[in-house]
Amino acid sequence: MNIHRRPTIPDDRSIESELYLDRAWEHDAVAALIRSKSDHGEMPAFLFLGRKEAGLLRLHLAEAFGAEAVASLFDTYYMGLDVVEIDAESFLYAGGRKVVRTLQDPIARRPAWRDRETSALWQLRI
Repeated sequence: MNIHRRPTIPDDRSIESELYLDRAWEHDAVAALIRSKSDHGEMPAFLFLGRKEAGLLRLHLAEAFGAEAVASLFDTYYMGLDVVEIDAESFLYAGGRKVVRTLQDPIARRPAWRDRETSALWQLRI
């Protein structure tokens, strides 16, 4: 039997907000928060926002893309994180975990330049 579980969404009563924004979206502060939680090829997967922060992000994105482009933050990514609005007045949390994948194509798997043992395998013969 397959049981599908929805990811646990943090709530403002059990987890503290990691950043408090006053009157405007602070791109540098959010970027610093994301960088502080990124380590060894991993980074947060979600940006959880309360109503106040979601409104500030909408205003910030509307300046660049127009208000009609950000009427909803559903399926919106900000700095590589999936934006999730939660039912809280004020809340900002970067959570979850995703692995940063390297390029997975044959070029990425080639041996180092002029590797004598395997260079014969990579020669083009006509």
